Amino acid sequence: MKTTSTLQMTLRTMLLSLSLVITTPAAFAHSDAPDVKHKADAPISAEEFSFGKQGDPKNVTRTITIDMNDRMRFIPGDIKVRQGETIRFVVRNQGKLLHEMVIGTMAELKSHQEMMRQHPGMEHDEAYMTHVGPGKKGEMVWQFSKAGEFYYACLIPGHFEAGMVGKITVTKG
Repeated sequence: MKTTSTLQMTLRTMLLSLSLVITTPAAFAHSDAPDVKHKADAPISAEEFSFGKQGDPKNVTRTITIDMNDRMRFIPGDIKVRQGETIRFVVRNQGKLLHEMVIGTMAELKSHQEMMRQHPGMEHDEAYMTHVGPGKKGEMVWQFSKAGEFYYACLIPGHFEAGMVGKITVTKG
């Protein structure tokens, strides 16, 4: 006979599995182009966000590889950068589901997540995000112009809720 905690864990696992099955069609509706790459000839945006701005690929100071998987995790889950660094993120999807990496504050990510829940077929492509199909990789270049604690998450319905979030700590240069 199973104990109460074992039953709770089994129930949680079943609910997570069910939510992934239910949200998979919505995940694929999230973007018609899962491996969106920003055009190389597109001008670099000067727009500044609370978590930095689009970086110039010519000024990359470091490359960080982020792996995503269907266990709803990023590896590494914690990154440290210095204020002013321009990072090239190489984002590899090692799973069988579409995943994405979106950078922002926790409040911004939660707000964006709610918008995605309400409009799961909404297409969008910003410099602070990359959508990566199964077995593929994507890249983004971001300059961390402000010190603070920021995050990266997969906002495909069900993924963020399952724990697909990582932390970026930006220390003063």
